[in-house]
Amino acid sequence: MPESLQIIKSPNDHRRYQHLVLENGLSVLLVEDKQASQAAASMAVNVGHFDDPLSRPGMAHFLEHMLFLGTEKFPESGEYHAFINQHGGSNNAWTGTEQTNFFFSINADVFEESLDRFSQFFIAPLFSKELVDRERHAIESEFSLKLKDDIRRTYQVQKETVNPAHPFSKFSVGNLETLAGDESTLREELISFYQSHYSANLMTLCLVAPSPLADLETLANTYFSDIENHQIKKAYPEVPIYQAEQLESQINIIPIKEQKRVAMTFSLPAIDPFYKHKPLTFISHLLGYEGKGSLLSYLKDNDLAVNLSAGGGVNGYNFKDYNISIQLTDKGVANLDTVIECAFEYIELIKTKGMQEWRYKERANLLKLAFKYQEQIKALDLASHLSINMHHYDVEDLLFGDYKMDSLNVPETLSLLNMMTPSNLRVQLISSELDTERQAAWYHTPYQIKAITPEKLKHWSQLTIRPELKLPDANPFIIEDSIPRADKSQNRVPVIVSQEKGYRIWHRKDDEFNVPKGHLYLSLDSVQAASSPKNAALTRLYVEMLLDYLTEFTYQAEVAGLSYNIYPHQGGITLHLTGFTGKQEVLLALLIDKARERNFTQGRFNLIKRQILRSWYNQARAKPISQIFTSLTVTLQKRSYEPSRMAEELEGITLEDLHEHVRSFFEKIHLEGLVYGDWLESEAQSLGKRLDHILSLVSSPSRESERELVNLAGHGTMMRELDVSHQDSSIIVYYQADAASADQMALFSLLNHTMSSTFFHELRTKRQLGYMVGTGYLPLNRYPGMIFYIQSPTSGPRQLLEAIDEFIADFNYAVMQITNEQWEVTKQGLINQVMEHDPNLKTRGQRYWSSIGNKDYQFTQRELVVKEVAKLTRSDLIKFMMKKMRTKHCDRLVLFTTGESHGNLEPLTSDNMITDLRTFKLNADKFSY
Repeated sequence: MPESLQIIKSPNDHRRYQHLVLENGLSVLLVEDKQASQAAASMAVNVGHFDDPLSRPGMAHFLEHMLFLGTEKFPESGEYHAFINQHGGSNNAWTGTEQTNFFFSINADVFEESLDRFSQFFIAPLFSKELVDRERHAIESEFSLKLKDDIRRTYQVQKETVNPAHPFSKFSVGNLETLAGDESTLREELISFYQSHYSANLMTLCLVAPSPLADLETLANTYFSDIENHQIKKAYPEVPIYQAEQLESQINIIPIKEQKRVAMTFSLPAIDPFYKHKPLTFISHLLGYEGKGSLLSYLKDNDLAVNLSAGGGVNGYNFKDYNISIQLTDKGVANLDTVIECAFEYIELIKTKGMQEWRYKERANLLKLAFKYQEQIKALDLASHLSINMHHYDVEDLLFGDYKMDSLNVPETLSLLNMMTPSNLRVQLISSELDTERQAAWYHTPYQIKAITPEKLKHWSQLTIRPELKLPDANPFIIEDSIPRADKSQNRVPVIVSQEKGYRIWHRKDDEFNVPKGHLYLSLDSVQAASSPKNAALTRLYVEMLLDYLTEFTYQAEVAGLSYNIYPHQGGITLHLTGFTGKQEVLLALLIDKARERNFTQGRFNLIKRQILRSWYNQARAKPISQIFTSLTVTLQKRSYEPSRMAEELEGITLEDLHEHVRSFFEKIHLEGLVYGDWLESEAQSLGKRLDHILSLVSSPSRESERELVNLAGHGTMMRELDVSHQDSSIIVYYQADAASADQMALFSLLNHTMSSTFFHELRTKRQLGYMVGTGYLPLNRYPGMIFYIQSPTSGPRQLLEAIDEFIADFNYAVMQITNEQWEVTKQGLINQVMEHDPNLKTRGQRYWSSIGNKDYQFTQRELVVKEVAKLTRSDLIKFMMKKMRTKHCDRLVLFTTGESHGNLEPLTSDNMITDLRTFKLNADKFSY
């Protein structure tokens, strides 16, 4: 089968592609990937919540859910999910405004069987009447989960303040109220919606597998030719998203989490026709600049803003919201008119002085390099991404469309800039202290919409650009091209290339992915980093101050594809640097140079401290399940602390305290580093020597910090309740291994792999306990563990624990029913997952770094675990569960919250409650490494 020559692909892409249209009008992209260890499929349907009937908001989303629950050929509702999971795969779906996407990955040897199941969603779904009520409760749980989510709450206000005749105004999620009524009637409406909207000519399918294109073409024809083509033509109403009175307006919104943010929104036409020149990408490149002279730099210098992003916003068939989103300070909120004035001045600067080809080429060249050295992604992500691209790009640009910037089209760019005016503006201000007089439907968000005064609009139209605002100079970090070195690696895994007392550098030259990029990880361990809540708060403050201080100096490097992150951990801080190797050393030298200056001002200190406090206090308003996930690590790791506890300490910390902490932090340091990618061994060695010299100027060598973990053995079921204000209850039940050994890792991984699909099906799909339901393999400080978690709008923590215990008790019987063949398939599915081939440099770098962190210095832990998995029998699993998980008195930790709507239910109580976390952690036995 000849390859489709018209599809432009990266020189670094080994895959083969072929596009075809089946006789029923289904557009198909086939991807032959000989290196993929898994196969994947994705179907994108040109139907979304814009298509919902006015009387049934949420119908498209409800349909997406129902398609998973049985077809004529495979009627069992949990069969598809179980099949995918058993064969080492994963699956999901989402419903957007104009598209619904279904996707899965699976072991390649059963790809055909999985396509047989998947294709039936679009051929003969059952829409079983007895599942209608169950699944609308799942939609209700999903709706309930996000009731206090500020993104959802804000989105609903936006929907209420657009043209009510535009489909964007529809409530997208659905709930029990919108999907109410007789089940038979709802089912009939569902079938009617399916038949009138799901049609082969509105679908795009992408298949990715390590199989020849000819075989994939056969699979596409065999399994997807029976999808009916109803010749449906899409026809959304040609009405503007905003009426005249909805522009030139300001919307005030009160959030749940404390935040201060303004979005300046300009109403633009649909953007798909612009993809070849990407004028908005170019405009955002200049507006989002953060170096000296930029809009953000000026606002920060005047204590008006903390950060800025340009270019986001919703878009669709006839509209694009272009947002300039600015995180404000208190002063910024008080002087909002000035902030907006500065933004208009910078837009004017771009219009009058920015239309230069060299500026456009800087951005275009970065995309060209990114495409040339495009790193591979997992088959699942590729399939999903390409199936969506098929709705937006010409066939030849399905891969290249995201990167395409042909040339600066000045008239096109100016036409868009000329729409970024006060007369085409909506201002959305989010802050806790605002006047409001309305409440949004569904999410009860307090808001107010009011016209911007003609005086302000006139003032913003007649501007003089202040001299401090300047467009960026030519970027010194941008390289025309870069070529990876051909040197082969001398080692199969990283090896130590530089070591002295207190530091160690690992290195491996990559010779597989053929990209001129590197990943550099440097971890600085200090006993001072997190020895107390105060020190942990100071370390986080230091990191945030450093990142803030570095922004202006390093932004150009970031734009040029050289990125970095600095983050705190239990033992200290880590710097991760990535990007094109030609300039990586220059950026590292700049980072070290600026970090040593520690030129922190009182003004920035006050702002950053306030920002961190806001973030920590906002944790108390996060979803219950998120809060107990955080509390799980806090309860068990000696050097992890509750955000509220660190906030208490941070309140009283001064700039002098910070300087003193930084001095003591660097007094004794242990450095561990990994250099991986297009770096030669000699370069890594000399880097190690330079780092050792720099550290010797400020610190003396130290050993690694200990990472201590609470040992739960011998304590029975321990419980801890968190006080969370939310209508839902939530629970996590955690089981801990008694050794950090390969056999325990294998046992816990296999236990999770075997249970996860059934747990989800029984407790979420069948019993409808909530939307967030699952299990997980969770290693903490190298020690394997397993969790069961639920967030529920319907049941209190006592009922949730009983349901989990009942599931575990019954699961033994389920394991006994598995045939030998099914057991071997299940184990092979896990083995394939564990041993999945690293798709790119980034994933492999992360795996190497994680191995070093886990003291897996031979880099063989995966292989050892897989060897142990292969040995495990069903009776091993049953024995373990009988001994360690079956009784209510077994060693485990239960964390829970009680929902406001469950106060009348019987509470969950225990004689073994953790009430004083500090004392518990102080006195507990611990594992350490």
